Amino acid sequence: MSEAARRRGFYRSVWRWHFYAGLLVMPLLLVLALTGSIYLFHEEIEDAVHAPLRFAPKRDADLPLSRLIDAARAAYPGDVTRVDVPSDPRRTAQVFVTPVDGEPLRVFVDPGSARVHGAFVYTRTLVGLADTLHGSLMLGRVGDALVELAACWALLLIATGAYLWWPRAGGWRRALWPDWRARGRGFWRGLHSSVGAWTAALIVFLIFTGLPWAGVWGDLLRAGLQPLGLGYPAEHRHHVAPAPAPAPAPSVGQAVSDAPWTLRDAPLPASHAHHHDGGARDVGIDAVARTLAEHGLRADYRLSLPRGGDGVYTAVVYPDRPQGQRTVHVDRYRGAVVGDTGFADYGLGAQAVELGVQLHMGRYFGRANQIVMLLPCIGIVVLSFSGAWMWWKRRPRGRLGAPPAPAPARLRAVAAIAVACGTAFPLLGASLLLVYALDRLVIARVPRWAAFVH
Repeated sequence: MSEAARRRGFYRSVWRWHFYAGLLVMPLLLVLALTGSIYLFHEEIEDAVHAPLRFAPKRDADLPLSRLIDAARAAYPGDVTRVDVPSDPRRTAQVFVTPVDGEPLRVFVDPGSARVHGAFVYTRTLVGLADTLHGSLMLGRVGDALVELAACWALLLIATGAYLWWPRAGGWRRALWPDWRARGRGFWRGLHSSVGAWTAALIVFLIFTGLPWAGVWGDLLRAGLQPLGLGYPAEHRHHVAPAPAPAPAPSVGQAVSDAPWTLRDAPLPASHAHHHDGGARDVGIDAVARTLAEHGLRADYRLSLPRGGDGVYTAVVYPDRPQGQRTVHVDRYRGAVVGDTGFADYGLGAQAVELGVQLHMGRYFGRANQIVMLLPCIGIVVLSFSGAWMWWKRRPRGRLGAPPAPAPARLRAVAAIAVACGTAFPLLGASLLLVYALDRLVIARVPRWAAFVH
């Protein structure tokens, strides 16, 4: 076989995998791009849509947190799990209430007067719906796995797309700019390739900074960082429940909603009761607030209430710049700080992930960061529609129109790429094997299916 024939065969192999990757994940990537675009501007959207809930008259002093909780419970009976304390004197506090019946509520209370402004179910708001769809497609762990698969396949899509796009004859101008005078499929192909060229790096950045939150890859990454001393601080490993129980201590992520990524797997400290004559008594949220103030936390933190008898109060400071992150645990019976972890305590790997997360969400550099992260989202939308349009115009009537299958000689190179991808991204590797098995062992052996696919 000549060198030119080998190159053509490999080109067809790459094109085929690019086609399959686009077919499988473009709908999901489109959902992620649209929901991500909404969440980039979640504060602005919620301020505009829910202004009567989120804003209050400017105040000079705040009431005790217990007063806010009592007011929220009186208006919306249920269990309080968390209070978000604002620093802006014009904003309301958010009290998280789980009613006896119905979905969890976010209750908005004026910290200066304890007047309840109202409540909503977060997942029924535009931002909440976008947030839930972006993370798990509203399908729980199955949806989380699908999102992770889509992100991993998108990396394969970008890699194969870059190979197909790369100018073979030095035609960089045509590769970087679409021909606006072209018509039909030629125009859409030029637009697709040029938009991909300009946004590919940012899309890859979005994928790698979002993957740490994925169920499989994110858990493996945290587990891999710990033995190297690059994750959460080693002292957290010594926190154990005071248990006769064989169950391990809960993690921070299990007990605290919206915990920092670094501490999600860190063992949660436990509260210790020293007297049992009348039962140990909780010091109360106001005493905890005073303890936090003594340790420099006076506002702008999320305070999660204890879960279970040995649970702790946990305050999380989660600013736009991760260098200000701080997680403080307070013993519910003694009112003493039993854990205090800041960004400087994280390992280098965890610090890099937390920095990437804030950039991913458009928070680190303010408005400029939001706009820069919006660009790859727009790019994904354009790539999705232009790719779908080209496929629709190219495909034979009534058939899928997949590119020709590679010659067996080229399968070794494809297999090597699949093994490398599977080693780095387990879900991608498993799905590649599945798609390959369907393509070569099922579709290729059923003439009717083969005719439809090709």
